[in-house]
Amino acid sequence: MTSPPAGRRGLATPAVVGATFAAGVLGLVLLCLVGTVIALGRPSGPGSAAEAQPAATTSTRSGSAMPTAVPTSAPSRAPTTAPGDSAAGSAAALLAGLPVKGRAPRTGFDRGLFGPAWADTDRNGCDTRNDILRRDLRNVTLEEGTNGCVVLTGTLDDPFSGRTMTFTRGADSSAIQIDHVVALSDAWQKGAQQWSPGRRLAFANDPLNLLAVDGPLNMAKSDGDAATWLPPDRAYRCRFAARQVAVKAKYGAWVTSAEHDALGLILSTCPAEPVPRSDALPESDLGAAREPVPAPSPAATAPSPAASALTPAVPAPVPAASSHLQGAACDPAYPDVCIPPYSWGDLDCADVEERMFRVLPPDPHRFDGQDGNGWGCESG
Repeated sequence: MTSPPAGRRGLATPAVVGATFAAGVLGLVLLCLVGTVIALGRPSGPGSAAEAQPAATTSTRSGSAMPTAVPTSAPSRAPTTAPGDSAAGSAAALLAGLPVKGRAPRTGFDRGLFGPAWADTDRNGCDTRNDILRRDLRNVTLEEGTNGCVVLTGTLDDPFSGRTMTFTRGADSSAIQIDHVVALSDAWQKGAQQWSPGRRLAFANDPLNLLAVDGPLNMAKSDGDAATWLPPDRAYRCRFAARQVAVKAKYGAWVTSAEHDALGLILSTCPAEPVPRSDALPESDLGAAREPVPAPSPAATAPSPAASALTPAVPAPVPAASSHLQGAACDPAYPDVCIPPYSWGDLDCADVEERMFRVLPPDPHRFDGQDGNGWGCESG
């Protein structure tokens, strides 16, 4: 064999060069084919279904990937009822309709402007104080000869404190008092100055506005509203707020801004708290409650001679000292209630049913106590 020339040693032969060129062309063709396949698999436009498909996937049991719809944000939950409808008929809804104004001056306030204390406005023959005691106490015993009116003993589940208390009429009866849920003075500063006398009388004796409660807590409450005083028993606050709103709505009294906020805060914890109701009308005939009934003329009451001959003589009844209609039997020092005169016997607050009544000099029974503020039996 003859060796290649020395100058061409190391150069590729034509066969090797051809093979290399063919391999390169083949690779280029394969690359073009792969690119075409990839291009054909891509979406053709922004509205394609592939673009609408979310990218997140969830693995199946076989290990293959399946597309899963994943929302970009959680949908907001629509309320089951509209805010206004959810409180329909509730104390919270009633509160929203009360007028909000500033507190008027207390000038001119007088307990007597709300009529006689514990007047019998419902004409059932019993004073309001005993009506409320019979309503709010349980295991009640009544005094004989009072037509089922006067409460002697009973048990109170005090709404203000949550305690169970025992009521006994007498020296300790002030342990349980009748509270005006909306105080008379508070009402005076929030609309009652413009009310008729009959409306004020009805307000002071409306069972909706009255509760038998712990005496010391009633004194602590005084004439405060919801912005200044609340029952210590938090479980009762919703019902307390609802009752205050119901009373003010019934009689057309307004609330202050602070009072409105305090009531709203309480009722926000019980938005479905119902509005308590009362059958008492917001008007009453004050004149009939305070003025004596005119006596019939002798001609109208004198029996005929024939009737006198057939009818046995019956002694005239002795006037009772429990009504304000007997002028001579009532001491003028106590103009709003009927208190027998001192000559009939010395009395104290435990002997009378009335509470918080006006006292004029000389106060023979000394109901005004040591403070001398013109009000009798304030804490009884």
